[in-house]
Amino acid sequence: MTSAIEPAARTAPVRTAMVTGAAQGIGRAVAARLAADGARLVLVDVNGDALGQAAAQLAAAGTACVTVAGDVAAPRTAKRAAALAAECFGGVDILVNNAGISPKHDGEKATLARMALAEWRRVLDVNLTAAFLFCQACLPSMQARRWGRIVNMSSLAGRTRSDVPGVHYGATKAGIIGFSRLLANELGPDGITVNCVAPGRIATPLNEGFSAAENRAYLARLPVRRLGTPEEVAAAVAYLASDEAGFVTGAVLDVNGGAFMGG
Repeated sequence: MTSAIEPAARTAPVRTAMVTGAAQGIGRAVAARLAADGARLVLVDVNGDALGQAAAQLAAAGTACVTVAGDVAAPRTAKRAAALAAECFGGVDILVNNAGISPKHDGEKATLARMALAEWRRVLDVNLTAAFLFCQACLPSMQARRWGRIVNMSSLAGRTRSDVPGVHYGATKAGIIGFSRLLANELGPDGITVNCVAPGRIATPLNEGFSAAENRAYLARLPVRRLGTPEEVAAAVAYLASDEAGFVTGAVLDVNGGAFMGG
């Protein structure tokens, strides 16, 4: 009688994920989802108090978690975060560039005619240059392992027209898609994928400025007739950060309830 030989049980490696803009909203939901999937965390945010609260909640649930409070647009922040990840966890496997800003003035965007150069530059620094800095800082450990996942947060505003954000925001969110596609081509041979998630209107503090009437008008045009949740965006990020997504790179995953259906 021939007996079947049971295959050896596979032990999934413990991944280390770095998430920027992790103190609230989508970033906090992404951190919680990756923690639930078993990742150790390096959390980065300019708001140190809120960051500490998020980290404490995750640590209380059993997640190994360290934090870096700092401006993501400053090169020193990315270097500190990568050094801390190396010291505590041996490096970074998953990088989620989520931090972003969309300045308003009395609840309204600045039009191009009224936009200060300093505001333009600040949005580019936080939304686009920071992704460059963090990718560059985290790349060595991914290349050493020949495995990595980079997920960059774009937006509906980077895919099509939008009435809400300023031109600087749309430029950065379109730019992050171009950046990600070229980086995906560059890093594919190293076993590293690079993808984008492009949320539509999500129920987060960033979108609290809309009136009930504005939200009703928006939802009436939306196929699913509701706002998205941070957890739904986090689920998209978690897929792109997984082993199962190893054949997905240079892609944009739209999470917008049908607001944009394009290529």
